Amino acid sequence: MLTIHTADLLIPGGGRPPLPGGAVLVEGRQIAAVEVYEELAAAHPTARVRRWPGVLTPGLVNPYGPELLEQAYHPDPREDLGSEPLTGEALSAVVMTDARWGASARRGVQRMLAQGTVAVVGPLRRPAVIDAVHRSGLRIEDSFTEGPLTPLLPGMEATFAAFETQELTTCVATVIKGRLLHRRR
Repeated sequence: MLTIHTADLLIPGGGRPPLPGGAVLVEGRQIAAVEVYEELAAAHPTARVRRWPGVLTPGLVNPYGPELLEQAYHPDPREDLGSEPLTGEALSAVVMTDARWGASARRGVQRMLAQGTVAVVGPLRRPAVIDAVHRSGLRIEDSFTEGPLTPLLPGMEATFAAFETQELTTCVATVIKGRLLHRRR
């Protein structure tokens, strides 16, 4: 199925200039075209359309993968441990099994997706955490790189985020390999 993602401004990355009213046409896991929305919609009238407010951009890299996923516990809302990640002494008080690390990492990854994150910097060492990250679709990078990972260009992986403003503070959607993994309600 073809899907057109559009926003007020498309920042494609890869050295290309911003495109007001821009859109990406996603086919499967890849970007099939990048153009002004009206041109894509006219050329593909049966494509599903997802309109996002603000800015469409390649997404963000979180440089703190080990700290956030292997040195912090993201409590289950059903636990009586609060809603914020536990570290230090508070983490030491929790009995951590591989299953608990995996569940914590899944909740931590959901928080990252809600911030427009499409990759984390490793190295990650816990197999349950690595598995949770891989299953989510996030990439694990060896080092922090400035700028977007994958530019929004035809033939590239359909991985990007939509934000309310150009300050990239409020993420409204995160798409990884063509899958909508986060949508702000």
